[in-house]
Amino acid sequence: MTHRSFRAPAAAAVVLAVMASVLMAHQPAQAAADRIRLGSASDVSRSTWNGPAFTMNGAGGIVTASMTRAIDEIRGGAGSLDVVVLAGSAPTSGSRTPECDTITGLAGVNSCTTWTLTTASDGDNGQMNTDVRNAEFVYFAGGDQCRYAAWKGTALEASVEAVVAKGGGSGGGSAGHHINSPIVYDACNGSVTSAEALANPYDRYVSFTTGMFAWANYGAVINDSHFVTRDRMGRTMSFLARAVKDGLAPGGSAWGVGVEEGGGSLFLDRNGMATQYGKDAYVVLADHQPEQAVERKPLTYSGFKIWRLTPGSTFDFKNRPTCGYYLRSVTNGVTDANLYSGTPVTDCGTQGGGGSTIAESEPNDTRDTADDATALASPGTLTGGMKSTTDRDYFKVSVAAGQTVSVNCAVPTAYDADVYWLDANGSTLTRSVNDGAGADESLSFTRTATGTGTYHLDVEAYSGSGTAAYACTLTRS
Repeated sequence: MTHRSFRAPAAAAVVLAVMASVLMAHQPAQAAADRIRLGSASDVSRSTWNGPAFTMNGAGGIVTASMTRAIDEIRGGAGSLDVVVLAGSAPTSGSRTPECDTITGLAGVNSCTTWTLTTASDGDNGQMNTDVRNAEFVYFAGGDQCRYAAWKGTALEASVEAVVAKGGGSGGGSAGHHINSPIVYDACNGSVTSAEALANPYDRYVSFTTGMFAWANYGAVINDSHFVTRDRMGRTMSFLARAVKDGLAPGGSAWGVGVEEGGGSLFLDRNGMATQYGKDAYVVLADHQPEQAVERKPLTYSGFKIWRLTPGSTFDFKNRPTCGYYLRSVTNGVTDANLYSGTPVTDCGTQGGGGSTIAESEPNDTRDTADDATALASPGTLTGGMKSTTDRDYFKVSVAAGQTVSVNCAVPTAYDADVYWLDANGSTLTRSVNDGAGADESLSFTRTATGTGTYHLDVEAYSGSGTAAYACTLTRS
């Protein structure tokens, strides 16, 4: 018995050890930082860049129109650049590099490198930080913004800031959109719905990270994504009330930027001028203390100011408008009706902060009969329609030495239209020819010659036709 009593614990110990080894073998291993590079193996070498430029997308995927514009503005319409995509997890199906698959097909891209980083310490990975600093644009993929917020204070934070500082850019979609605002709803305790946030602005699911990225002209902003589809206006209102109440936003005012999914993208240029692409976005202002924002009580806040940005419209974040908004309130956690549309209480011309509009006047099918847009304010809007499958609309534009002129065209779903910049001789300088009816177009160029020159914007039908109007926003910088 003594012999048996001695052996039983030993046998049990062996069994336990085997079981432990099996369990350990089946525990998910923490993946190492993963790197996949597409395009050229060598980085571009260039002393100056023309940014910064930013893209804020309502969903995780690349929006080609705004991304193309960012690429063009950063490189000044000439040469090529390198892009790095940062992801907090690998895709669960399909391509391992979905963002770079799209980006490498765009003009002006030398390479696109995807880095999948799964831990906070990955923010200090040496090779990754070298890639980022050598790039001219950094795109944060969709996923979990809490993982991105964990990179605050790592070398990666400084590397991304260095890209922007040298005239490059940053952007992202969904979680990547969130992390590009100075006040980040980080979702580290879980995702919150509008109903939950309005019922209790201090719900445990409402948490913020501040002091990470602070882009010029974009101060005091909280980004939100999938905005209309997931009905997130209410929670953005609650976030803003919290930011004002808790002093997270300097100056006592906080701004929300909610971008819709399905192709929505807010492009921001180096002068703080934003242009909306694809789907609507909303700018929401809380400019006073909430009437009630305390723990375990519903929110009461009167008079949120809301700007609805339709595709092609602009918003000046450097000189933020004081007109063009509609008002909505929250009383004991219940919002006013019609949060996503309203009649502005004041009119300031083009919704979103100014500019003027020139509508085409037929015949304008040649450079000699072009509509004269030389006096168009910046930003301004050119409108027209593709009346037939062979219609071409020309607009004459003057450009000063060193000036960059950018155009973003919101195209209706009735037809597919392409856009060209032509020089004084009618030769094509640059073009935008995205495929598909309703596909937006964007392009830009910089005049390098001395003096002022005359150019023509050519909007022409590729397929389809109709009376529905396109709207091309023209911006000089």
